[in-house]
Amino acid sequence: MPATPAPLVDTTAPAAGPADIRLIVTDMDGTLLDDAQRIPDGLWPMLAELRRRGVLFSPASGRQYATLARQFAEVAEGMVFIAENGTYVVRDGVELGSAPLERSVAADLARTVRRLVADGVDVGAVVCGKRSAYVERTDEAFLAEVRKYYVEHRVVEDVTAVEDDVIKVALFDFGPAERTTAPALAAFAATHQVVVSGEHWVDVMHPAANKGAALRGLQRELGITPAQTMVFGDYLNDLEMLDAADWSYAMSNAHPEVVRRARHLAPSNTDNGVLRTVAEVLGIPLP
Repeated sequence: MPATPAPLVDTTAPAAGPADIRLIVTDMDGTLLDDAQRIPDGLWPMLAELRRRGVLFSPASGRQYATLARQFAEVAEGMVFIAENGTYVVRDGVELGSAPLERSVAADLARTVRRLVADGVDVGAVVCGKRSAYVERTDEAFLAEVRKYYVEHRVVEDVTAVEDDVIKVALFDFGPAERTTAPALAAFAATHQVVVSGEHWVDVMHPAANKGAALRGLQRELGITPAQTMVFGDYLNDLEMLDAADWSYAMSNAHPEVVRRARHLAPSNTDNGVLRTVAEVLGIPLP
């Protein structure tokens, strides 16, 4: 693993607000972003205020690192990105941690998807490497979904032959992934992380990889406790992350299991729930 960069926040500084929050971690889709996948305008002045107070803000998403870095390009300096559902953690272009997937498992998943397609399931695989994502399926409907989350992607003839460190295999199902694709991956679930990360997405990862494991590693590195951590999520890939924070919030639009797991409920993503909650807890005026 590359050398650890300098500390990100001063954990000995006075409390950041009415609550001593030092780290805010939020999912993106269905949580921070609105239903048109836009970052709320009010986030940018809030990030400046959080930085002034010594509070680290970290996006944690199933999205690719390159996608997250582009979305936060103007404020990315010093920001930690928990990408690919915790399998790739990066700050300022430097890898802080990763959990690669065995190449044989990635190849088996690709072949499983090919069999599902042959059986009539409308699904496609995205083999996620550190440098790029790789797909075999070339129809525009599928590629349009890929582009939303993977700005760096390549169409290849055979995804099992790519030369990259594979950190995740994501499956996009045009139907309900929780009922169709996820059950077809039961054999992989016995040995690896198989998580439904959205209505149409299922991700397969290293058995020890998830957003929560990545967050706990970041907390250890920074000397920040769960009591000083605020987390927001909406879907099943956020569950372990919620467990790592005392200030854990499910969005009101969240999956029922996420609502049960979180300690608190925030307004929905379409009602600016993340910003409103941070503003209330830390005493930051909204613009």
